[in-house]
Amino acid sequence: MAGRCPGMRYALLLPLVLAGCAGARSSLDAPTPMFRAEQFFAGHTEGQGRLKIALSEPKAFTVHGDGEVEADGTLVLDQVEEQDGKSPNRREWRIKKVGAGYTGTLTDDTTDGPVRGDVRGNRLHLQYKMKNGMGVQQWIYLQPGGQVALNRMQVSKLGVPVATLEETIRKQGG
Repeated sequence: MAGRCPGMRYALLLPLVLAGCAGARSSLDAPTPMFRAEQFFAGHTEGQGRLKIALSEPKAFTVHGDGEVEADGTLVLDQVEEQDGKSPNRREWRIKKVGAGYTGTLTDDTTDGPVRGDVRGNRLHLQYKMKNGMGVQQWIYLQPGGQVALNRMQVSKLGVPVATLEETIRKQGG
C-alpha cells in the first residue's frame, strides 16, 4: 500500500512530529519562577530568534520592546520587529491580568480578535487568530533569574503547523 500512496507515509509521521514539538515545550515547564507578563515586559526587552515558514529557509529576526504598566494594571508593550530585507514591523500589545490568566489585544495588520493567555508556573501561553484563518499559539518560558524568557510559537492552518518561531528574549537594564 505504501508504494501506491507515498504521501500516506508522511501523513503517518505527522503525529510523531507534532508530539515531538509538544514534548520540547513541556520540557521547559517549571513551577518557578512564576511568569508575570506585566513584570517581565515592563521596561526594555530585546529578542533574537528564527522564524521558519513551511517550504522556506529560516529567517533571523530581532525584536525591540518597550513596556509600561498603566494605572489599571494593563501592560502596554510597543515592539519593533526587524528582519533582513523587510521594513521594520511595529505592533502594540495591550494585555491585562484577569483572574489566573490574561486577555488583551495586538495591533498587527494580520491579527483578528482578542489575545487570550494563561499562566502555569514559568509558562505564559498566548492564543489568538489571524485574519487569514490561521491560529497562533505562543509559549513563553521565564528562565531562572527572571531576566530571560524563551518564546516558542506555532502558526497553524486547519490544525496543520505552517510556521514556527524560536526566540530568546532578554530584559535590558536589570
